Amino acid sequence: METRQLNHVGRGVADETEDAHYRVVIIDPISPSGLGPLVDDARFEVVERLGLKGDALADALTDADAVILRSASRITRSALDRAERLRVIGRAGVGVDNIDVEAATERGIAVLNAPSGNTVSAAELAFALLLALARRVPLADRSMKDGQWERKSLGGIELYGKTLGLIGAGRIGASVARRAQAFGMTTIAFDPYLTPERAESLDIELATLDGVLERSDVISLHVPLTDATRGLVGAAELRKMKSSAFIVNAARGGVIDESALVRALNEGWISGAALDVYADEPPAKDSPLRSLSNVVLTPHLGAATREAQENVAIEIASAVRSALLHQDMTRAVNAPAIGGEAMRRLRPLLDLTERLGRLIQTLADGPVRRVDVRYSGQADEALRPLTTAALIGVLAGVVGRSAVNFVNAGHLAEARGITTGTTLLGGHADYSEYVEVEAGTAGGFALAGGALLDAVHPRIVRIGQFRVDVRPRGALLVLRNRDVPGVIGEVGTVLGGAGANIAEYHQSRLIQGGEALAAISIDGWLDATTLDRLGQIPEILDVKQVDLD
Repeated sequence: METRQLNHVGRGVADETEDAHYRVVIIDPISPSGLGPLVDDARFEVVERLGLKGDALADALTDADAVILRSASRITRSALDRAERLRVIGRAGVGVDNIDVEAATERGIAVLNAPSGNTVSAAELAFALLLALARRVPLADRSMKDGQWERKSLGGIELYGKTLGLIGAGRIGASVARRAQAFGMTTIAFDPYLTPERAESLDIELATLDGVLERSDVISLHVPLTDATRGLVGAAELRKMKSSAFIVNAARGGVIDESALVRALNEGWISGAALDVYADEPPAKDSPLRSLSNVVLTPHLGAATREAQENVAIEIASAVRSALLHQDMTRAVNAPAIGGEAMRRLRPLLDLTERLGRLIQTLADGPVRRVDVRYSGQADEALRPLTTAALIGVLAGVVGRSAVNFVNAGHLAEARGITTGTTLLGGHADYSEYVEVEAGTAGGFALAGGALLDAVHPRIVRIGQFRVDVRPRGALLVLRNRDVPGVIGEVGTVLGGAGANIAEYHQSRLIQGGEALAAISIDGWLDATTLDRLGQIPEILDVKQVDLD
């Protein structure tokens, strides 16, 4: 594969680190103008090696300090086997699923991403879809090209005076709100983590999910795809919308139940939909969505503009430059709060604490407003990174795991009004390494505790008041039930009927005949129907499912 040099080493700017020299390999097409922060700096040798795979990619990384890619290439564990010099992987985009982050982290390689470069492009596309729906532009265009002059059947609506409902009002959602307000629309939003102060500054009225569904003339989705948002808008939610309303999804496929959406469009529950993202991409050629006249479809074009591609390139080039020159990891998805030997020693405990954070975020009754971490063990420096790990677990279900890391977890928590507290406990009676994470909400709290056995084997040992003993991996069911005979058998029957294999089943109670708790590790993931069947068992008080991976 031909190597192309993109800059002339020896020219350009220099500063206090002018003796440094770094080789950066570009393995996917990147906007050349966006690489200016690297190309224009004499300390960086930037070479382009496109389309590399397997051994060829591994060979290219042996003498690289950094590699930059988009979504076409993959950085695997084997690709990193000989990359002893590699310090930074830069992903020109948000998602890092084409990078083996765990393997990179094990090797001390920072994985950086560029989450904000496509904000304007994504917001503009969402609004373009909204306008196309409102004025029936695609149908009108198709009609004209077919030689027709259809005016009566192509009447639309004005956006002025209408209500835009946002589900998710983060960076992109807020940008869509500003555009809607310029068109004279009222903006409301459901976002449990948007503070009243921030909402007021954006001129957005906070509302419940039902409030947004029932009041909006147009609903626009701007949430990541997580366990909490998968299927967030299903048949029940679509039925709550106005029959004249539209829904726009330029966020992530899977947030809308597509089969329910097809039914809603066919049966007139809502007036129309516009989609840029799909549960499966590309959607099947015979997908019913493709044949509906009241649907506008685009092929995941949210970041497909020249400007977005250049912005993303500039963002990742600047991030790689700062990481190599100044150890600035503000764009890293895996940068630890500590390093070296201490990081290696604490890694199992940090991983356990993040999973405890995921668990309590699922168990919490409402948005988490405070996270407390209590630790008993040998690592005096552990409390701060443990708190960050707990925040990562809590926030992963809100903003998506790729959007939160050891560097930005505290900032994201503060922006959402989440406070933290830490306590260094004395020696624990049963465990030499023990950590406890508590999440406070407006209505109460959720608590989970974990321990390391022999310093390396993690276990969840406490949920609320109940002592348990389960491995923090995969899918975990947490059931509260009345302590009466037959419950375990009924639960097993439902799970068996669903084809779910039980890996571990731990039942705990405080007193005979009172309330009990079951922590059940299962192979796979239970669908909503199976969860409903569990909840219909008379003795079951509550059912929660969390993906600890």
